[in-house]
Amino acid sequence: MMNLTQHPATPEQLEAGVRDLPPAARERLMALLTFDAPPTDREIITRAWRIAELADGRPDRTAMIGGVPFLMSSLEAALEDVGIGTFYAFSRRESVEELQPDGSVRKVGVFRHAGFVEATTGMRASEYQDAEDGRTLEEILTPFA
Repeated sequence: MMNLTQHPATPEQLEAGVRDLPPAARERLMALLTFDAPPTDREIITRAWRIAELADGRPDRTAMIGGVPFLMSSLEAALEDVGIGTFYAFSRRESVEELQPDGSVRKVGVFRHAGFVEATTGMRASEYQDAEDGRTLEEILTPFA
């Protein structure tokens, strides 16, 4: 699984099979994932396709993605179109207490990798069917209406 996020893979992600791109490709990815101003629809779609082109030449056919929310659905679609499955990292937030030299305690939030969530590219609510009991989303939500 290739890492198509702005952050280097954590040791836990590397252990799970995530691989960072080579330096030149990673530099190009960083430029494509960084927005300095609100983008147009065309810019979002263009960048998503440029990232998909960058990824398509790699042997991995799955990618960990993440970044600005307005890019993700277009990136999912572009990657799917070139045959690359998309996943998001799932992490647990843990609170860690660090004893300071002056005797005080500093509380720090640490995010620990805990798996991956496959993107549901293009799924419409009307197409959803529960894997366990076969009910549609409409049938599941009816009691809450």
